[in-house]
Amino acid sequence: MTAVREQAVAPASRRRRVSPGFAAAAITLSLFLVAAVAPNVLTPHDPFAMDFTKALQSPSLAHWFGTDESGRDLFSRVIYGTRESLAIGVGAAGLGLVVALVLGSIAALAGRIPAGIVNRLIEALFAFPTLLLALLLVSILGSSPLTLVIAVGLGSAPGYARMVRGQILSSKNSGYVEAARALGHARFTIFRQHILPNALRPLIAIFTMGVGQSIVWASGMAFIGLGVAPPSPEWGALLDAGRAYITQASWLIVLPGFIIVVLALAATTLGKHIQTHLEKGDA
Repeated sequence: MTAVREQAVAPASRRRRVSPGFAAAAITLSLFLVAAVAPNVLTPHDPFAMDFTKALQSPSLAHWFGTDESGRDLFSRVIYGTRESLAIGVGAAGLGLVVALVLGSIAALAGRIPAGIVNRLIEALFAFPTLLLALLLVSILGSSPLTLVIAVGLGSAPGYARMVRGQILSSKNSGYVEAARALGHARFTIFRQHILPNALRPLIAIFTMGVGQSIVWASGMAFIGLGVAPPSPEWGALLDAGRAYITQASWLIVLPGFIIVVLALAATTLGKHIQTHLEKGDA
C-alpha cells in the first residue's frame, strides 16, 4: 500500500506549479489586452466628454482617477489610451528586434569587412542617445506615434543586436551545425533550419520585456513634448497634459504613471518567466 501511495503522489509532486508572480502578470496583461481591444467594456464614462464644471476633481467613487482640466474622466481616458500605448510599445519592440536580427546576423555570419562595418555601426548607435535620436526624428517626421516607434525601436536595436550576434555565434559553432555541414547541407539551409531558430528562441522573452521598456521610453519622451500631442488619451500625452497641473492636481501625473509602471512590471515578469523556462528547456 505504501509503494502504491508513493507512486500516486510522485506524479502530482512533479506537476508544474504556476508562480504567483507569473499568474499576477498574466492576469494584469490580460486586462490590458481587454482594455486595448474593447475599452468600452471597462469605461464608466465617455473619455472625450467635456464638463468644465467638474474640472480637476480629485479621485472619487464617481471618477476613480479624478478628472482633467476639461472635466473628462481620467480613468476612461487611461483605458482608451491603452490601445495606442500598446501599439507603440509592440511596434517599437518589434522594429528593434527586426533591425537587431539583420545587424546581428551580418555581424556574426558575414565576412570580416562587412562584419567589422556592422560592429562599428552598432557601437555608433550605442553611443547615440535615444533622446537625441528622437529630437532628430521629430524635427524631420514631426511628432506622431510613428516617430516614437522609430525612435524607440532604433534606440533599443543595438543592445538586441549584440544578443542576436552572441546567439548566432553560439549556434554557429555548435555540434549540430557541424554535423549538418558534414552532411553537405547548403549554408542557407543550415542558417534557416538550425542557426536562425535557435537564435530567435531567446528573443521571445526579450520581446515581451521590450514592450514594457518601450512604453516607458515612449511615455517619457511624450512627457517632454516629443511624442503624441494632447488631447490624445495615449499615456505619454496624458502625462504631457497633466504636467502643467502637477502641483494643483497631482493625480493627472501620478495615476497614469502608475499604470505605465504596472504594465512594464507585468511585461518584465512575464518575459523573465518565459526566459527561465526557455533556459530550462521546458518551452
